[in-house]
Amino acid sequence: MNAPVEREVRLPHLRLRAQVWGDQAAPPLLTLHGWLDNAGSYARLAPLLAERWQVIALELPGHGHSDHLPPGAHYHFVEYVRSVLEAIDALALERFHLMGHSLGAGIASLVAAAKPERIDRLLLIEGLGPIADDGHHTLRQFRDAMASTATGRSLRAFPSVDMAISARTMASGLPADQARPIVERGLRQTEHGWHWRSDARVNRPSSIRLAETQVRALLRGIEAPTALLLAQPDTPYLPGTRMRERAACVSDIAVTPMEGGHHLQLEHPQAVADWAHAHLDGRKA
Repeated sequence: MNAPVEREVRLPHLRLRAQVWGDQAAPPLLTLHGWLDNAGSYARLAPLLAERWQVIALELPGHGHSDHLPPGAHYHFVEYVRSVLEAIDALALERFHLMGHSLGAGIASLVAAAKPERIDRLLLIEGLGPIADDGHHTLRQFRDAMASTATGRSLRAFPSVDMAISARTMASGLPADQARPIVERGLRQTEHGWHWRSDARVNRPSSIRLAETQVRALLRGIEAPTALLLAQPDTPYLPGTRMRERAACVSDIAVTPMEGGHHLQLEHPQAVADWAHAHLDGRKA
């Protein structure tokens, strides 16, 4: 299995990082990871796709080896979308395939809505648009966000990588073998032990979320042929009914269920690669 190449992506005010698999001359496939994940989320899937495509696993601001936002700044969903749009310009990707997982799938959805002329095919794993607000929890969400005191410094240290993997497993339920590539990529070592690289401010609750009606209006702007892969049983915050209602807003979409957990690309890399190949080739899976 070929090791990925590290790549720096310079935005006007930020430096992002990416891991790249495959030939530079191959058609580009840009991938976006989930919340508190990094390019390691694609460590098992990307090599299976790299014979046909150049897989560029971009790391979002505040995640992986990418820069954190400056002091006093905050992480907002729409600003992730803006950062990805700036990144595709920096990478000179005029036309490309786009894949996202979880948070990355939500971001990819809106990137495709914002720049439909640049996306050939859209592949989404466990996500279609951002988490929305129906109004029932708006005030509590707003107050919690305003009261958040995350400083941007993660003080917790682990004596070993395995201890950090164990902590991630307990926090997320992600099995240790699947968590390993994300955790190893997401740590930095100091004299005090191993620390998370991600910006602690990423943990702050969102102050305001889009309404479901707004999300659906944006999803109607997706023009690329789209494939949505959903874990079975449903992930609690991705109820099947809502996902089907959102999918109905996309003019050309194929929805595929797959038994497994939220990180399907780590749990079933070959099956997800087969699904991706089928849709990237214009076949139904």
